[in-house]
Amino acid sequence: MSEENQFFRPVREFCQRQVVTCRSDAALVDVVGIMREKNISSVVVADSDAPTGIFTDRDLRNKVVAAGKSPAELKVSDVMNAPLAVIGEEDFLYEALYRMSRQKIHRLGVVDAQGKLSGIITDTDILKLQAHSPHQLVLDIEKAETIEDLAVLHHRIEALVLHLVGTGIRTRDMVRLIANLNDQVLLRLIALLRRDHFTDLPERFAFVVMGSEGRSEQTLSTDQDNALIYADDLSAAEITRLEAFSQALIDGLIAIGVPPCPGGIMAKNAAWRRSLGDWSREITRWFDTPTPEHIMKGSMFVDLRTLYGDAGLEQALKKHVFEHLARDRGFLMRMAQNMMGFKPPLGWFGKIKVEGSGEHKGMLDIKKAGIFAITDGVKALSLEAANLNGGTHERIAALVVAKVLKPEQAEDVEESFEFLVQTRLRGHVDAIQAGRTPSNHIALDQLNRMEQARLRSALEGVTRFQSFIRHHFSLHLLK
Repeated sequence: MSEENQFFRPVREFCQRQVVTCRSDAALVDVVGIMREKNISSVVVADSDAPTGIFTDRDLRNKVVAAGKSPAELKVSDVMNAPLAVIGEEDFLYEALYRMSRQKIHRLGVVDAQGKLSGIITDTDILKLQAHSPHQLVLDIEKAETIEDLAVLHHRIEALVLHLVGTGIRTRDMVRLIANLNDQVLLRLIALLRRDHFTDLPERFAFVVMGSEGRSEQTLSTDQDNALIYADDLSAAEITRLEAFSQALIDGLIAIGVPPCPGGIMAKNAAWRRSLGDWSREITRWFDTPTPEHIMKGSMFVDLRTLYGDAGLEQALKKHVFEHLARDRGFLMRMAQNMMGFKPPLGWFGKIKVEGSGEHKGMLDIKKAGIFAITDGVKALSLEAANLNGGTHERIAALVVAKVLKPEQAEDVEESFEFLVQTRLRGHVDAIQAGRTPSNHIALDQLNRMEQARLRSALEGVTRFQSFIRHHFSLHLLK
């Protein structure tokens, strides 16, 4: 198996199963004795088989010895770190790496489907793998010292994806990896800016990403869609500093190689940098007057995901969104109606229609042909169900649990979405390898007969989903 593919194997294949544990009410001196005896640097704290925290030799040094406390008088609960960061044993290894890197920790508890402790995985376990891998790329991103360094690493993400495509990795996992790596680059850029120029920023703000980036569904041709939210009571001076930070951040992303949004949906622009109260009022305006522009903005914005800062601001806005739409379904109906305008290009007898002239003659826009209809249709259903967690796949699963979609409907939509995104990603890879700028257009004659049949089936699945959306939102009532 290639080095890269190892990172798409489940954590259970790499974690340590023999984990030393103790209860939270255990005497600290007893646990320290066990650590010395077994020559280990940490003990997982578990009550009733569920991990609740972790005690390390660093805690002993910093919280006991350095603080001048008497170990004989302490219990483990007095000095442990809680809660313990955990990961599911079926999650992929690269997800463990991503969490450790983002949370700046060295180990994760591994839990089974019932949440019971089944092992532990450390960064040392991951380092045992070969150097040329997503893991090494993450480490290099963390060590980057300049925007120029990050530009090189951004190009390496592209190179890694080009290498991984065609190795059997599921498209949804590939897309998720791209999003995770892009997140890491952005977070490192923020860290560098804060260290070198913006040490005085207020705490109560959030830099959020939206659209496909917000859903963690990026491929290789994704521009910026981001915004800034800040607390209502910040001073004028604090807001001015956030403005300067936003401009430096977006300019930095462009320098790294992330294209600007053609529509200006970026935090450096005042319209996409507002207080919590102003954002709430702006969202209300969009929802109350669902013009095509407001539908586009509202649909984009509700995919927001906090990449850096106070996630409570994001949650407050989502609460506002759900409460408004619960009172008034009109925006959802208009959003669903807009999604109907993107009909799959199928002609008589299921023939796929392509553009007949111009720059993209013989091609079709795969995003407009089906991807957009699925993501926005699923989003409208998820907004109605007041659950916008995760990306399109996670939302579909949640809609099945909520009994909005039947399992067979969900499977149909999932299969269509997966193949359409796979075809889009392949088109991006082919374009880059040919020295062209990647786009959403794919050449039908570049697909073999079986692939064309699968594409036709996927587009038919989109048509069925649109029919369901039309009935679910009673679109026949709209004028």
